[in-house]
Amino acid sequence: MISNLDKAKILVKALPFIKKYHNKTIVIKYGGSAMVNPVAREQFIQDVVLMKYVGINPVIVHGGGPEINEMLQKIGKESKFVAGNRVTDEETMEIVEMVLSGKVNKGIVSDINKYGGKAVGLSGKDGNMVFVEKKFVEVDGEKVDIGFVGEIKEINTEVIKLLEINDAIPVISSIGVDKNGQTYNINADYVAGAIAGKLQADRLIFLTDVDGILLDYNDKQTLIDEIDVENVNDLIERGIISGGMLPKVTTCLNAIENGVENVVILNGKLEHSVILELFTVEGAGTLIKKDENLES
Repeated sequence: MISNLDKAKILVKALPFIKKYHNKTIVIKYGGSAMVNPVAREQFIQDVVLMKYVGINPVIVHGGGPEINEMLQKIGKESKFVAGNRVTDEETMEIVEMVLSGKVNKGIVSDINKYGGKAVGLSGKDGNMVFVEKKFVEVDGEKVDIGFVGEIKEINTEVIKLLEINDAIPVISSIGVDKNGQTYNINADYVAGAIAGKLQADRLIFLTDVDGILLDYNDKQTLIDEIDVENVNDLIERGIISGGMLPKVTTCLNAIENGVENVVILNGKLEHSVILELFTVEGAGTLIKKDENLES
């Protein structure tokens, strides 16, 4: 059992970090097991509400791939992907928006409010937050139409800032709109990165199902605790960062280039992972920073 004195010491140790992040904006891309595992989900929600009560401005951006797949399966529609992008015809787009902006978004909002937060659910369509153009992908040298999938062109953060001023927690689904009012599905990682850059967020946190960037060393996978942009690019060039981790890391680099101070790739299955990352010396996951001299 932890004594009351030990509890007090833990709180005091967190004080420098609370001071550091007070009044700062931190964007969190919420996904993976932290969304679907009930225990991990509850701990994440508690972390977010705690952040708000100590003076930090969390902004949550989420996807919902498993829930979309489940709904498509219920109506007998097959999920198709090309180059990692969900092929989104008109019917699929309706399902995607219904699931993301309805079921998933409002579920997160409800959970935050249950724990004493004041969350407001949004999509990228609200306040013209996320403007997109139709995205095409290249497969074997050919341009492929994947339907209503958007490529982000402009971010408007007025609504987010208005909510922050009023002590609310924005919860944003990864839906965008083009100049003609057409709705598009967008990868939530890209939305989180673009919003964090536009907000000049102090930190962008990606909750995933992996511990961070891992290196194979003596037949063991070793976590990189902290790395700068130059060394990340070196690992990409050498093919060490590849596969599913590559687009996530590329999004991290783009966010830093657009003004985000630091980006963290974090395992959402770790107990209270967000609070561990923000309020302890050791942190959690992999911190990507601008250069080797920047304090984390």
